[in-house]
This record gives sequence, structure tokens and C-alpha cells, in this order.
Amino acid sequence: MLASTPIIIEAAVQHTASFIFLHGLGDSGHGWAPVMRQLSKKFRFMKFICPHAPQIPVTLNSGMKMPAWYDIYTLSDTDENEDETGLQKSANALLDYVKVEQAAGIPNERIFIGGFSQGAATSLFTALVHPDIKLGGIIALSGYIPCRKLIKSLPPHPLTTPVFAGHGTADFVVQYSWHRKSVEFLRQLGGARITAKSYEGMQHSSCEEEIADVVEFINGCLAIPEKTEL
Repeated sequence: MLASTPIIIEAAVQHTASFIFLHGLGDSGHGWAPVMRQLSKKFRFMKFICPHAPQIPVTLNSGMKMPAWYDIYTLSDTDENEDETGLQKSANALLDYVKVEQAAGIPNERIFIGGFSQGAATSLFTALVHPDIKLGGIIALSGYIPCRKLIKSLPPHPLTTPVFAGHGTADFVVQYSWHRKSVEFLRQLGGARITAKSYEGMQHSSCEEEIADVVEFINGCLAIPEKTEL
């Protein structure tokens, strides 16, 4: 079941690729729409979809309702107390968006998913619990892999979708150490091409260098012979 109408930036020319990007905790699809519009100038054939997370109580914020893809119990690095149910629900919603693009005739290898912070975690989780759905790429900005214990319990199945993982070294919300552990986790699974980038001094945010690296990553995944202009 899809949530409220997402922000959609239509392709400027014939629509042949799609990118579904999930925002972070407390944000909305509007928050990342300017960056997606920036990317749309580089990839004129790509449709960008920025969904809005549902309003749910967030334990970390004293049960206050806010846009969230799943509940957050703590900011400690643990697999013991995570909202697996909420993650599964958001993963299903994300896959619904993927199905819409598939129905529009976009092949899996030209559909990208990704997000920032909690949105990045949701995208990684979705790909890892549904590894049979090979996509064009996963773009995880300032994110991490949640529910690693659950993922380890699943039948062995290497992730074959390429992954871009970007993170600031001064991030004290989703700590930089989580990024390193998540990248190592992906590499241990095998199969996927992992592009891990660190940004010195960057906090829980993004930067022009990271967005330029995202453009390069998408170019590589689509095997575009001529690189887009930055």
C-alpha cells in the first residue's frame, strides 16, 4: 500500500530510468527534492520519486509522532532492539514504488533506490531481505544496515545490486563507525560492487563532493559512455 502522494520529478526526455529516494527521520519528500532536481539535470531520462514517510510515534523522541520509516529505540549500535516490523512494512512500501516503475516499462537494472540516514537504512534493508530483486543500484547516504542479526539468519544469497555508501567522518547521529561496519558487512556477503566514500569533517548531512560521486556512481551503473557534466 503506497503512502501519501510522493514528490515526483518527471524525466525531461523519454523516461528510461527511475530513482526512488527516501528521506531521513522527521523530514519529508520535499527535503531532498532540490537535490533530486539537481540530479535530474544530469540524468534527463530519469524520473525521480521522493516518497513521504508515515507519521508514527518515535521512541527515541519520547514517543512523539513524526515522519519515520520505522521506530528508533536507541542510537547505540545494537542488533538486539530494532523495529523489524516497521522496517518490513517500509520495505514493502518501497517495493510497491519499484513495482510501479516496472509496470511503466522500466527494467530492474535501470531502477535505483536509496535514501539519507533512516531512508538509506530502509533501502539497504529492503535490498538485503529481497536479494533476488537485482536493481540498477542502491545509494545510501549517511546510513547503516539495520537488523543485521535477522539478515544473517536468512538463507545465504549474495547481494548483486551495486551499492554506493557515502558518510561524513564527523557524523555523530549515525556514527561513522556504523558506516565502516555496514560496508564490511556488505563485503562479507559478497557479490555486489561496493563503492564506499568518506567525507572528512562532514557531519550528518551531504556535500557537493558526495553528490558528484553519486553522479559518477549512477553513470557507472548505467554504463553511460559519455560522463554527464557537473
